[in-house]
This record gives sequence, C-alpha cells and structure tokens, in this order.
Amino acid sequence: MKIIKGIRIIDIPKISDPRGNLSIIENDCVPFDIKRVYYLYDIPSDAYRGGHAHKEQMAFLIALSGSFEVVLHNGESQTRIMLNKPNKGLLIDIGVWRELENFSSGAVCLVLSSDVFSEADYIRDFDEFMMSANAK
Repeated sequence: MKIIKGIRIIDIPKISDPRGNLSIIENDCVPFDIKRVYYLYDIPSDAYRGGHAHKEQMAFLIALSGSFEVVLHNGESQTRIMLNKPNKGLLIDIGVWRELENFSSGAVCLVLSSDVFSEADYIRDFDEFMMSANAK
C-alpha cells in the first residue's frame, strides 16, 4: 500500500470485549465536522462507485463489512488501498480522485463527509480533474 499526498489511514478506537468489538468515532477521530453520512451496500462485485473528486469536501471511508478497493489519484500519483477492517478508515482530502471497486459479497462502505451534497462540488470527468490538479 503506497500512501500518497491527500490520503491517510486513520485508526478508529476499538474496545475489545468477549461479547464483540466496539469502535467509536467522535471528537478528534476525523479532522472535520461531519455534515453528511451515507453508506453503499448490495453492490455487484463487478461494479464500481465513485469516479469523482471534490473541490471542497473531505471524506472518511470505512469498510463496515466485507472489503473493497479504493483507487486514488492526487494529480501526481496513484495508489490502490484495500479497506477490510471496520476499525480503519481512509481519509480523502479535497482534490483527490477516487474509484471504489472489487466489492466482496456483503460489503458495506460507510462514508462520513465534511459537507452536505452539492453537485457543484464534484469533478466527475477525469481529464477535467487532471487539468485542475495540474493548474495548482
């Protein structure tokens, strides 16, 4: 796993107990106020999600169940990260392209966002993304 500028794996606090584990996201676990929460599920194994970058919004992705890969590009470098532990989250900064693929059966991806939905915040064309990344 190669970490590139604009992404970070964050350990989510975990309390282990013989009855099962409990993970907690509060206060300073993510570096932004959470404004939107959504989750992806029942995704066919050959499908992909994402395919965009954000101009102003940050995201924190967690594999609550199962696994999936996140392909990330910051305009200079690309990496691929497997998410498969509910106590590890992937922080994606603004200006980072992301694609989610290779979903296992029963995979659930939880996304915590720094802002509410705004179509104007999305860059959905990869060539446009690369032009904006190279302009910075």
